[in-house]
Amino acid sequence: MAKQKSVYSCTECGGQATKWQGQCPHCMAWNTLVETVAETAPTVNRYSALAEPSQLQRLSDVEALETPRQTTGIAEFDRVLGGGMVPGGVVLIGGDPGIGKSTLLLQALCHLGANNKVLYVSGEESAQQIALRAKRLALDAGPVQLLAEIQLEKICATLLAQKPNVAVIDSIQTVYSEALQSAPGSVAQVRECAAQLTRLAKQTGITVILVGHVTKEGALAGPRVLEHIVDTVLYFEGDSNSSFRLIRAFKNRFGAVNELGVFAMTEKGLREVSNPSALFLSHHGQEVAGSCVMVTQEGTRPLLVEVQALVDEAHAPNPRRLSVGLEQNRLAMLLAVLHRHAGIACFDQDVFVNAVGGVKITEPAADLAVLLAIVSSLRNKPLPAKLVVFGEVGLAGEVRPVQRGQERLKEAAKLGFTHAVIPKANNPKQRVAGMEVVAVDRLEDAVAYCRG
Repeated sequence: MAKQKSVYSCTECGGQATKWQGQCPHCMAWNTLVETVAETAPTVNRYSALAEPSQLQRLSDVEALETPRQTTGIAEFDRVLGGGMVPGGVVLIGGDPGIGKSTLLLQALCHLGANNKVLYVSGEESAQQIALRAKRLALDAGPVQLLAEIQLEKICATLLAQKPNVAVIDSIQTVYSEALQSAPGSVAQVRECAAQLTRLAKQTGITVILVGHVTKEGALAGPRVLEHIVDTVLYFEGDSNSSFRLIRAFKNRFGAVNELGVFAMTEKGLREVSNPSALFLSHHGQEVAGSCVMVTQEGTRPLLVEVQALVDEAHAPNPRRLSVGLEQNRLAMLLAVLHRHAGIACFDQDVFVNAVGGVKITEPAADLAVLLAIVSSLRNKPLPAKLVVFGEVGLAGEVRPVQRGQERLKEAAKLGFTHAVIPKANNPKQRVAGMEVVAVDRLEDAVAYCRG
């Protein structure tokens, strides 16, 4: 028997090379080539096999209809999806092992099963294991149809025969096609299986949810093209030491990206958190120095997050700069701006910054809150009570505006905050009830206000 020929496929772009290389010759990514079995394709004359040309139509003649969405019964999940599931849409959800992906989808299918035909395809667990989970969570799993199968052809045949409204494939890395000789989970198998399931979803109108594994770096395992094929990409995040779980949308063709859904893991499964801002605010018995509350924007939702700073005398030649939940390079830049434009030096101090609750803040609207928390800790003087702060700080010391400033102020006022320090360009035209707003255009003005 002839030895099968091997090729090396890139996990980022899907390109192939005849021998292993440290760098992919197509996308120039490093250490992304993995060995797979070369697939033999029939030799055809592409020009003699051309089909008849397809019929064209004008874009203006296409009738744009709003397709009604199917709500899952879980409001936080619907928020991240953009209002619910779209018929024919393909959703990819990834996360660490044991984070709660299967639990959430089983809960959603049990809710959807009351008015829709749903199917759960399991490639990792047996039917008995899924039944035990449903029993432990006290779910009404009667309407949920179950299929324990990993062969793509059988799964597609079942979907065509049953025609469910929603189908969950758990997980895409376990599914394999007989048309390919490589093992399940390989680059070729994942790409082909995802493409076939996506094509089937578009042709039949079945909403398909794919569960994806993640690598040790936190990225979805398999080729990068997997995220381009699907309509929506969701990431399940959470700390093993905390019961709270976050779902973020990184791609959504039918809704807003960067939306955030918050859940709490309980004995009865994932429970929605109706007021996420309460998770990220500490409850101090008295005012403490180094604490500042900011309003960050996650998609369309404003969230209040407490930023804590600790400034202490350095006992080493090189002072430490450590941030948790915020970008560390930006912290070093902000300290330089604080020294240059506000005259406050921290070059001989250790500076530690933390975002409470394990949330990750990526937007620059946290700049002003971080600096005021640092000043508060350095001077050991608490900031005014019920104060909320947001604003981007530039290298010239200016306080730049941020998006959705009015919505941030309203969210803070709703939670009982009475004072706000914001960029001058975000100063509302109409007064926010119950809130005193201080608009500043320079960093030194904000520092002077907080000094009292």
